[in-house]
Amino acid sequence: MRTTMNLLGLLCMVMLLSAPAQAAKSTRLTSPHGQITVDLHTEKGQLGWTVSRNGTPVFTLKDIALVLTDQTLGGTAGARSVKQKRVSQSFSPVVPLKHATIQDEYTEAVIGFGQYSIEMRVMDNAVAYRFVTRLKGEVEVKDERFRLEPATGFTAHYQTAPDNFNTSYQEAYQHMTLTDWNAAERRMATNPLLLSGPADTQLLMGESDVDDYPHQFLTTDGSAIVPRYPKAPASWDPKGDRGQTIVEASYIAKTLGQRTFPWRFVVVTDSKGIIEQTVPVQLARRNVLDDTSWIRPGKVSWEWWNGATPYGPDVDFKAGCNYETYCYFADFASRYGIEYILLDEGWAQSNTDPFHGNENLRLTELIDYCQAKGVKLMLWLPWLTVEKHFDTLFETYEQWGITAVKIDFMDHADQWMTGFYKRVMAEAARHHIMVDWHGSFTPAGLEQEYPNLLTYEGVLGLEMMARCTPDNTVLLPFIRNAVGPADFTPGGMNNMQPERFQATRPNSGAMGTRAFQMALYVVLESGWQMLADNPTRYYQNDDCTRFIASVPTTWDETRALQAEAGKYVIVAKRKGEKWYVGGICNGEQERTFQLKLDFLSEGTHKLTAYKDGVNAGYQAMHYNKVEQTVTSASTIEVKMVKNGGWAAVIE
Repeated sequence: MRTTMNLLGLLCMVMLLSAPAQAAKSTRLTSPHGQITVDLHTEKGQLGWTVSRNGTPVFTLKDIALVLTDQTLGGTAGARSVKQKRVSQSFSPVVPLKHATIQDEYTEAVIGFGQYSIEMRVMDNAVAYRFVTRLKGEVEVKDERFRLEPATGFTAHYQTAPDNFNTSYQEAYQHMTLTDWNAAERRMATNPLLLSGPADTQLLMGESDVDDYPHQFLTTDGSAIVPRYPKAPASWDPKGDRGQTIVEASYIAKTLGQRTFPWRFVVVTDSKGIIEQTVPVQLARRNVLDDTSWIRPGKVSWEWWNGATPYGPDVDFKAGCNYETYCYFADFASRYGIEYILLDEGWAQSNTDPFHGNENLRLTELIDYCQAKGVKLMLWLPWLTVEKHFDTLFETYEQWGITAVKIDFMDHADQWMTGFYKRVMAEAARHHIMVDWHGSFTPAGLEQEYPNLLTYEGVLGLEMMARCTPDNTVLLPFIRNAVGPADFTPGGMNNMQPERFQATRPNSGAMGTRAFQMALYVVLESGWQMLADNPTRYYQNDDCTRFIASVPTTWDETRALQAEAGKYVIVAKRKGEKWYVGGICNGEQERTFQLKLDFLSEGTHKLTAYKDGVNAGYQAMHYNKVEQTVTSASTIEVKMVKNGGWAAVIE
């Protein structure tokens, strides 16, 4: 079903400001309810704007340009006109990770330059812009520029990337002033990036609607943040699982001269506002699929992290990537209402052959077994294998009854790879197959256009064990997960405080407390949420498993109750009549919060919570389950130890 738009909003409060030759030297744009103002300068040589939040300047954007082979758009050019209008509309995402209905209100300004324009949107919590061109034929884009200069007192939180742009987006966040960042050994960063400033002012830099174009990276010169882009590949090395660029083109994109370019946005809000905002979704293209009834978000039992080695008293077979083990996983999934099991690397005879399971798998029998249990199969694949078998792969899987794939090893974000993602999503949709991208670039709107794209990994998640610290994880809701779904793969039951961490596969471990891991299912956003640990451990921790399995992956409403970027977050999410609450904190100190439950409906409600035990600061697996009756007038105390958490359901 196509998303229905409120078209009446497109007609309201239209105001036109124009001049025959050149716009006024300064124009003020104001967000619908006045929180954000933009002082816009469009005279020749001065294109740019200063953004203020509640009257306080927070950043300035300058040197805005799209550099083509034969001309530069923007830059020093003077605008011919500025046209404004107010827009108020709403829409419903197919896979709602925050809200079932999103309100989309903004002041739009179109800055005209003749054959091209810059389109701006000023929201109450963000400012976004993009180039719109009306040029003939194809153009070669050599570069796209801007300089973002934050006000004084801001610290950048960013994920590093190598200078060759080849990254799986799995590095830890750095925390530096622009001066220190400029002096650092590794200066390039992935997108998105967070700037934290005085009075809890948060600036989240990101992009949306990236189509037929490379993804953006960021760096600094010590006073401003500037973008960088990978060059388009002129040729690929097709060997192995991953492939690599042999020759780079001289441009970052060759594309149609008549098109819209990606949105560049800065969310301007506080820590709680970062959690609740939906700016990337508002800027993305809407769903293009006529039928989305087959798209099924949910939970996935994953075997790679735990080595595919169940060891319970009922295990009388040799564990591994074989029929008996996956039947055991299917039995576990069926028992707890988990919709999928994932067959990761090792299920196939080779990584280059996506059509033949290994000799111990008995794939046809396994598919039949899972179908009888009401459990769906997801198959892992290297991206290059998908490309080499593109014409037949998804059609074959549809015939087999495979409904989902996990595609890995892309590690590139150039124009060709962006196009590959989109080709895959369109072809997969034709055959009713959903996709999880692993080792992937950051979400930038494709998941809204093709909602069969349920999640992206590209995050420092539980897979990395010793590198996956709570201090880093607590930043994810404010940066990476703030712009789109993240396949973090939570759910570790072997919990340890960081100073006591010692674990490897198959006895994998998770830093932070048990309650921290349980709360991640509420805090983090993903159309698919993995259960990373061994079925044996989940059976041993039945209470925890039943809670995890019950947490939805899509939501009707999201509210941030407490938040400070990088330190702690407590969020409440509603599905139907039930509310789930999840909180996590870093290792800085123990924390106590007073939570008002005024979001509840009238009447009495049952609260079931999983909280850090008194010894959880040392023995991280210590938790307590508590139950109490609450109302909308209740205030409850929530305590978290260092690297701790709190998770609850209210019904």
